[in-house]
Amino acid sequence: MTDPTVLEPSPVARTAYAVNAGVAWLGIALTAFFSGMGWYDELKPEPGLYGNHPDGAAGAVARLTDTFSYFTIWSNVVVALSVSLLLTRPWRNTEVRRVLRLDALLMITVTAIVYQVLLAPTAVVSGWSKLTDPILHIVTPAVTIIVWLVWGPRGWITARTVPLALAVPLLWIAWMLARGAVIDAYPYDFANVTELGYASVAVTLAMILVFGLVVATIYWGIEVALRRRQSAAIVTETSL
Repeated sequence: MTDPTVLEPSPVARTAYAVNAGVAWLGIALTAFFSGMGWYDELKPEPGLYGNHPDGAAGAVARLTDTFSYFTIWSNVVVALSVSLLLTRPWRNTEVRRVLRLDALLMITVTAIVYQVLLAPTAVVSGWSKLTDPILHIVTPAVTIIVWLVWGPRGWITARTVPLALAVPLLWIAWMLARGAVIDAYPYDFANVTELGYASVAVTLAMILVFGLVVATIYWGIEVALRRRQSAAIVTETSL
């Protein structure tokens, strides 16, 4: 439902949302462009991982489909969409938009942490990846979290939205596994069913989902604390 009491964001908040959306869309657009053009430095992929496709125009569709099957890109797209909606129709407070907003925070946070812990230690970053990797994995996560902490919107994270925030990650898992079963390739080492088998991958993905639920719960706790602080400030101002 729509909450008619939601206030129009301030000019500063709108600027912050615009910067957040702009950074996220920039990372997505650059990644898609370099991938489609075949400009990324590509090493021979390990068995069962993305990257085994023709060079040049012949492999453009395969490269782009691989690109948009990474959780990293999904998380950046969700961020870009959620913040763009705050710019275009900021007064609409629907459950879908609240869940999408928490999804953005949850997914981009998991992206940043998983990249630093599981992927960065063994990742070979060269060529155009030196430009796009920091945007996707560091800049966009940092900007997204800071913008939410300062400009919210407040009141959108509740006990109901926390479990619902797993909807998009579960959809990504379903897509990634279904596509992998067809092409026999997966985006990450920890999701490489070809090498690890479904049981091992399922355990890892379940652990990541649980971690994601913990992250969403932490954001809920921060939200509650920020709302209490905001309410206390309003009470103090009105009593003066």
